[in-house]
Parts: sequence; structure tokens; C-alpha cells
Amino acid sequence: VRLLQSGGGLVAAGGSLRLSCTTSGPIFSSYSMAWFRQVPGKEREFVAYISPMSTAQYADFTNGRFTITRDNSKNTVYLQMNSLELEDTGVYYCTRHAHGSIYSVSQYYDWGAGTQDTVFS
Repeated sequence: VRLLQSGGGLVAAGGSLRLSCTTSGPIFSSYSMAWFRQVPGKEREFVAYISPMSTAQYADFTNGRFTITRDNSKNTVYLQMNSLELEDTGVYYCTRHAHGSIYSVSQYYDWGAGTQDTVFS
């Protein structure tokens, strides 16, 4: 399954970005999907997860600022990020969940190429 990411870029602190991830798989509606990020100097970390039934889970640091959604008719998962902070700067990846812990990088198949999102003051 290929994951094609779009969106993101450069934004001022307090602004918003929307990331998109479109998959090539024929049964997207059955996939659990997630977003991870890698900020400078840290390991890749969990951001948000969405189940096939659109149940969502978020990392604590999102603090109500991020929203993950999906559109099965478009084979696409989205990450809406509001009230962005300098600390949100990093490379954001979408990925397809395999099994086990949703918080662990090792439990995911198939990764997008990542998009660099930079928040400036």
C-alpha cells in the first residue's frame, strides 16, 4: 500500500495546517491509520490515530489542537492542526496500523514519505 502525503509547509505560530494522506489500497475503509512526527533531536512519536469506525486517539501534547479524520470515499486521512506552536515543527508521517499498540512505531506497516512542517515566530 502506498501512502501519498500532501499539505503542510511553513506557518506562523498560532496558525493552522492541514495534512492529507491518500492511500493506494483497495480496502482503505478497513485500515486503521495514524500520524506520527519526528521533531529535531527526538525519535519519531505518535500524534494521532483513527480506526476504521473513525474512533480517534491523540497524543497528550495535541491538547485539543489537532483533529484526525478520514474520508473513505477518497481513500484519504487528514490531520488538521490548529494553534500551532514552535515545538510542533518537524516531519509528519502518515502510516497504516498493523496490530498491537497504536503508540509504537514498530506496529505500523507502510509509511508516507513525510512532510516538513515548520512553525515560525
